[in-house]
Amino acid sequence: MTAEAAMALPVLVLFAMALVWALLAACAQIQCVDAARAGARAAARQDPPGAVAAAARQVAPDGAEVSVGRKGDFVHVLVSARSPGLDGLGLDLGHEAVALAEETVGVESG
Repeated sequence: MTAEAAMALPVLVLFAMALVWALLAACAQIQCVDAARAGARAAARQDPPGAVAAAARQVAPDGAEVSVGRKGDFVHVLVSARSPGLDGLGLDLGHEAVALAEETVGVESG
């Protein structure tokens, strides 16, 4: 019985650590999604680029990169970050949000 417990205990500890790592990565991905949406809303309101990046960074995980761009009538905000944890086990996380710029709402094109 003791030998079986000695073999199973490290496996259970590793499994618990993997679950915690996956949970932290999922939380960081959700933060990337929220940050991109916050930045896209700010950009759609015609906030200055610095304010857009600040709005996204406020919600983003630590060390995240924020890029803001515009293609036609749409503003694009991309937030990318590395998942927390060991460097060798890190994941590249990110999300892009797109919003229609306010000044284009109700304007006929064509």
